[in-house]
Amino acid sequence: MQIKVEWSQALKFVGQSSKGHQVLMDGNSGTDGASPMELVLMAIAGCSSVDIVSDLKDAKQKIQGCEVGVTAERAESAPRVFTKIDLLYTVTGTDVDASIVDKAINASMEKYCSVAKMLEPTVEINARFEVKTA
Repeated sequence: MQIKVEWSQALKFVGQSSKGHQVLMDGNSGTDGASPMELVLMAIAGCSSVDIVSDLKDAKQKIQGCEVGVTAERAESAPRVFTKIDLLYTVTGTDVDASIVDKAINASMEKYCSVAKMLEPTVEINARFEVKTA
């Protein structure tokens, strides 16, 4: 896997994947793009969501949506690393079995989500969920 990040202006940078996908990062105030730390939170939410949705579809769950709300706490002084990340998965569908959702989330957090596994040694990660009927 390869990416490149190029300085644009001020503290703005453009990241580009080897497939040409781009993301704008703003290291100053985050007004013109996500900050690098926000991208880390998006990465854990996105990575785990891929696992969870895939597992729920494999389990023949009638899901219509999966949304993740993420809140995080950071260290007070530099380096201002994450110390705690809370993820709230909202799975929407009909006849969705909460025990299967729970199992999918646990499998992602404990085995499959590479981003969570990288962060796990130094960050407290809490995942919970709710199921809403569509």
